[in-house]
Amino acid sequence: MRKRKSHPTRSTLKKSAFRPPTSVFINCPFDKDYLTLFDAVIFAVTCCGFLPRSALESGDVAELRIQRILKAMFSSEYSIHELSRCHGEGEQNLARFNMPLELGMAMARAFETSPPRVKKHDWLALVPEGHVYQKVISDLSGYDPKDHDGSVQDVVRKVMSWLITRPGAVCPFTPGDVLAKLPAFQEKVRNLREEWGDDLPWAFLVSAAKEIAEQLA
Repeated sequence: MRKRKSHPTRSTLKKSAFRPPTSVFINCPFDKDYLTLFDAVIFAVTCCGFLPRSALESGDVAELRIQRILKAMFSSEYSIHELSRCHGEGEQNLARFNMPLELGMAMARAFETSPPRVKKHDWLALVPEGHVYQKVISDLSGYDPKDHDGSVQDVVRKVMSWLITRPGAVCPFTPGDVLAKLPAFQEKVRNLREEWGDDLPWAFLVSAAKEIAEQLA
């Protein structure tokens, strides 16, 4: 009799690591053009010993999206915000501001003082080279966002260089180690997306990242 294949579930992920000190909320575009970078960020976060979080994780379509975002972000000690889509696109030359909106939420969370024993939220902003973000979010000029050239290699380096300096990071690997194993994760995720299409459960995505990351040890 063939052994039934076990699958990751939301409850098992909660039991294993849904704790703020080990959680990183990822605020990146979900479109197909960004998908390769999105997967690279998820894998880099996992390889640094953290749990990727997202508004996609709950699957609760009956709950307001902003509530799902806030729940995941406020139960994470860290967050990563990609601002490369803050420029005009399409025939109407419209920019997308969901990512800056969520960054603003994270910044407000960082300044929250109640309850007093809760550690302040820590965040990273990823911006495209050329400082275009300063034209649309000039208030960020007093901070030090990490700019990248849009390549997987550069994004992985920037994410890892920030995360390994955070308390709780467990990362004996270099960006080269992670990039060498990234194709294996991409292949696994590609197979999952062939099965699930656009409805790939977040638990399966995170489980795949963990499985491949463990091969680095």
